[in-house]
Amino acid sequence: MQAQTNTAGAVTGRATSGDTITISNPATGFSRTITVGADGSYRFSQLPTGQYQISRNGAAPRNVTVNVGSAANIDFAGGDATTLDTVTVVGTGAINPIDVSSVESTTILTAEQIAKIPVARDTTSVALLAPGTVRGDAAFGNLASFGGSSVAENQYFFNGFNITNTFQNLNFVQVPFEAIAEQQVKTGGYGAEFGRSTGGVINQISKRGTNEFHAGGNIFWSPASLSESLPDQYDGDGNLVGVNSSDSTDTWTAAVWAGGALVKDRLFAYGLIQYSNIGTDAFGNASTKSTVAGNKEPKWLLKLDWNISDNHILEFTALSDKRKIETDYYDTVTASANDPSDPRRTTYRGTDYSEFGGENYILKYTGYITDNFTLSVLAGHGESSRSNYSVTETGIVNEYNGEVGVPASGCPVIVDARPSVAATPNLRRTGCTLSNFLGRPDAKDSRDQYRIDAEWQLGDHLIRGGVDIDNFESVAGQSYSGGAVWRYGRYLGTESIVRKRVFQSGATVAVDQRAYYLEDSWSITDNFVAYLGLRWDTFDNKNGAGQTYVKIDNQFAPRLGFSWDVFGDSTFKVFGNAGRYALPLTATVAVRGASASLFSEQFYTYTGVDPVTGAPTGLTLINNPNNGRPIRYLNNEFGVGKDPTSIASENLKPMYQDEYILGFQKQLTDNFSLGVRAIHRDLKQAIDDQCDYRPLVAAGLAQGFTADGGIFIEPADKTQPSDMAVYNPGFAFCHMYNPGEDGIFNVDFNGDGVLEQAVIPADVLGPKAKRKYTALEIFWEGNWDRWFLQGSYTFAKSIGNTEGGVKSDIGQADTGTTQDFDYPELMIGSYGYLPNDRRHSLKMFGNYEINDEWSVGANYIVQSGRPINCFGFLGGANTSHYANGYFSCNLTQDANLPGDGAGNNGFDIVPRGTAGRLPWTQTLDLNVAYKPAWAKGLQFKVDVFNVLNADKAITVVEQGEDASGNPQAGGNFQNGNPRANIYKMPTGWQAPRSVRFMVQYDF
Repeated sequence: MQAQTNTAGAVTGRATSGDTITISNPATGFSRTITVGADGSYRFSQLPTGQYQISRNGAAPRNVTVNVGSAANIDFAGGDATTLDTVTVVGTGAINPIDVSSVESTTILTAEQIAKIPVARDTTSVALLAPGTVRGDAAFGNLASFGGSSVAENQYFFNGFNITNTFQNLNFVQVPFEAIAEQQVKTGGYGAEFGRSTGGVINQISKRGTNEFHAGGNIFWSPASLSESLPDQYDGDGNLVGVNSSDSTDTWTAAVWAGGALVKDRLFAYGLIQYSNIGTDAFGNASTKSTVAGNKEPKWLLKLDWNISDNHILEFTALSDKRKIETDYYDTVTASANDPSDPRRTTYRGTDYSEFGGENYILKYTGYITDNFTLSVLAGHGESSRSNYSVTETGIVNEYNGEVGVPASGCPVIVDARPSVAATPNLRRTGCTLSNFLGRPDAKDSRDQYRIDAEWQLGDHLIRGGVDIDNFESVAGQSYSGGAVWRYGRYLGTESIVRKRVFQSGATVAVDQRAYYLEDSWSITDNFVAYLGLRWDTFDNKNGAGQTYVKIDNQFAPRLGFSWDVFGDSTFKVFGNAGRYALPLTATVAVRGASASLFSEQFYTYTGVDPVTGAPTGLTLINNPNNGRPIRYLNNEFGVGKDPTSIASENLKPMYQDEYILGFQKQLTDNFSLGVRAIHRDLKQAIDDQCDYRPLVAAGLAQGFTADGGIFIEPADKTQPSDMAVYNPGFAFCHMYNPGEDGIFNVDFNGDGVLEQAVIPADVLGPKAKRKYTALEIFWEGNWDRWFLQGSYTFAKSIGNTEGGVKSDIGQADTGTTQDFDYPELMIGSYGYLPNDRRHSLKMFGNYEINDEWSVGANYIVQSGRPINCFGFLGGANTSHYANGYFSCNLTQDANLPGDGAGNNGFDIVPRGTAGRLPWTQTLDLNVAYKPAWAKGLQFKVDVFNVLNADKAITVVEQGEDASGNPQAGGNFQNGNPRANIYKMPTGWQAPRSVRFMVQYDF
């Protein structure tokens, strides 16, 4: 029988036909009695998590724990009505039960377990304890990667409601951690109930009130004075590049809670208020601004449970995760020209204001309609802000209202690239901008979800099915600060010309999702279960005008599995499954790719410079030196809406992946179990964008269209796309397609508003997307009188030519539209070991109770490093678009760079992942807790993270060359002069040692 839904658990077993089995929860008064069927089996479905008692025919009850998404097994066999002759009760200790009814790969950790081990109190850190998970790139917030998938391919649930932020799939509702009763991590093999994920599923259940009143509070404090700093940054010659030793972070979190019965056995409430304050000082260096950031997080949660009767339950959850961040910017200087290691904060320049998070409301009904039929209905609504604006020290407001064509207010971005500045740094143009990009003050995301799930025990078959409607909307937009980037440089042989670049996007976009699923868990014998799951997903992506630009109907995702209880006593399970999992496009794709956006360049002579903003004054418009026109619209973004039928290939299919798992789990002793899983994942289809207009030009010419009035006004030689400019507002510059499939694109070739069709063969557009993950996981769990131990070892390989939704190689968070397949040249040398390839992972965590007052915990993680690339300049046509973004490094300029040594300038291909690996990392966390006997409910705890203060690099510079094909270098810390090659220079390290204190009182 397949595991339960994402909010409940089950109790199953066998007894004599006609027996009555009663299960009850003394804490809530919940009670159900059912009659054992003719086949001798029984099942209590969709039970709220918690501690239960179960009895047969009114005999003495036994205890059983119900965890989310799993089934505890208790068999009554061979005795009279007052005897429990054969009883298997799993899940009552601190370790997971061997759930012989499930084919899923699942790890469950309760709040009690999490509190005993030294782990950061956040969703991702707990998920990373599960086998097969690794921490993703810091550019995306250190999210978890599951089974080689990118961090943008996971789904997150809370009390059955989808809390994933579908704008980029890189965020989720930050539930107040103190309110979480247990967290379930599904790393693979999950049933047809779950979809929209090719990574993993994280499922959280809240605490709830009971008949016994409980209240309490705690404070966590991580003082900056007891935290180590990150290492300072040095280039290849040992020159100081970045100072981190003066940075500091101070964090404290306080929470109070209470829960109890409003009406005994019927109506219960649990409430929590939590407040966090995170203060961060970052000094930067003399060429950057230093910052003082304050992150304030007022959160709350309310959970109401109403046992309308023994057969009907109503649950209501409300929570808020609002976070406000204020970042003050200051100029930075050093103590002296000869001592760059002592940065000093000087003039205040302004404050950036950002707000994230919002409120969520969830209502769920569960009805036990008959002994064999259960129905649940859920409705939820959530909103989350992503607002941003800033104010300078002189009161200038930097803000963008999201309307394309209306410039953002405030300070523009100033870039000074004049050759003379390198020799005379004090001539550098400066400005008052705080950050290059501005979001919208009204940016937000909202979700409305409705689902119905039904379960019917029909003899040997457990039939489950349902419908899930999940509609997501985003208000989004972005602009350069002040509306423009002014670049002072050398144009047409003179430094008296300045370039103005404008970029704006803004739209309200949506993703409407619908799914149907049907499952059958067939108990072929008493100890062998076959599982069949079928799922159909529909994805409808809409642009800023509310028009559909991508719609995929009824994507079919079958799931097959089996679970064999070898000895029939839940001590040895052999299981396997095969499944297909699909992933929709995120909402962010539509903001720029399918809605109005503006990207233009103009060139001017100027007579002066504004002393505050740094912008040029006395402007005279001149022709663009690259193409002779006054205005150049880059990427063909004119600031007007795009035809929704011209965005994606007509034959677009969803991103999907096939997965195969085979394993076993064996209880070796009464206290220890061991499991082994073999996993293989194969990405069968990806979605990305391609921006190569060469084949479209060829298709247009083949259909008889010419340059006159067509897409390409100039130049006459269309074989050199790097010199081309697109001036047709009806032409979408980039198109969504499935790499490896033909592109069927609708294109307005002659600018008359009529779309013509161009079929571009797959081999012209580039290679097929490939990603394969193969792993062997060994996992174990032990539970003794005073201690528990849990851990895993994973050997894994992740290979292919695309990471998936994002691109960790360069920190690109444009989910679904990375640069990977934009041009075929970008894919030369792209096949190899991927960023989430960690060959070896060892995880061990547990706790030992020394006596009734003292306990100690440990958490130890060892992982091998990820592969390193060597990106550089690729000679030939079309290389100016992505500068040093190719798998190409030139050995004739630096003999230390890997490659074939051919000596052709810019053409030494360095295949993905062959430029070495980052070092192994190990992190040891320890804690000690004291519960004084003289004050029941009082507890003190100290956690020390990274006890050994390991400081291995986890990210490095992977650009071996600059945009011109020269060895990668940068400005000296002090004066901007060239320095040594910075290829492989560390840019990120393990989190340094820190200490966290806790005091808690619970009564």
